Amino acid sequence: MEKRESGNGESFYPKIIAFCCYYCAYSAADLAGSLRLQYPPTVRMIEQPCSGKVDIRLLLQAFEDGADGVYVAGCMDGDCHFLKGNIRAKKRVNAAKKILDKVGVGGERLEMFNLSGSMGPRFAEIANEMTERILRLGPNPLNTARAERARKGEEGDPK
Repeated sequence: MEKRESGNGESFYPKIIAFCCYYCAYSAADLAGSLRLQYPPTVRMIEQPCSGKVDIRLLLQAFEDGADGVYVAGCMDGDCHFLKGNIRAKKRVNAAKKILDKVGVGGERLEMFNLSGSMGPRFAEIANEMTERILRLGPNPLNTARAERARKGEEGDPK
């Protein structure tokens, strides 16, 4: 994993959360592992029964909790096991991107991908693409603001 410097000269290893549909995307991730395909350890997967279960609040909470990037991986268009879950997920991702742009985090840190269970190599590509994107964008602005407050001795995160 390539180490990059953040704006304040510290090492930056991105934290990327992948919300994966159990039937397709998670199966693709499992296949990528079975094929021993390499992708960065920066991606942390969260299995979902359907990508349609991912709501805007969950996406925004991931960034608030320190994720530098987030993606939702669901079934192929028109092939959702729950009929329209992936369509709902795509609408929610687009709405969350607009909110992230408005609050200064940046909508480009969030993305939606469609996969079938047989697309293990594509899952690894997506993990690499998102890692490169986040390395290019740098740390989540919310994380850097917290770190700056902590350096100045201000009251930090209540967690």
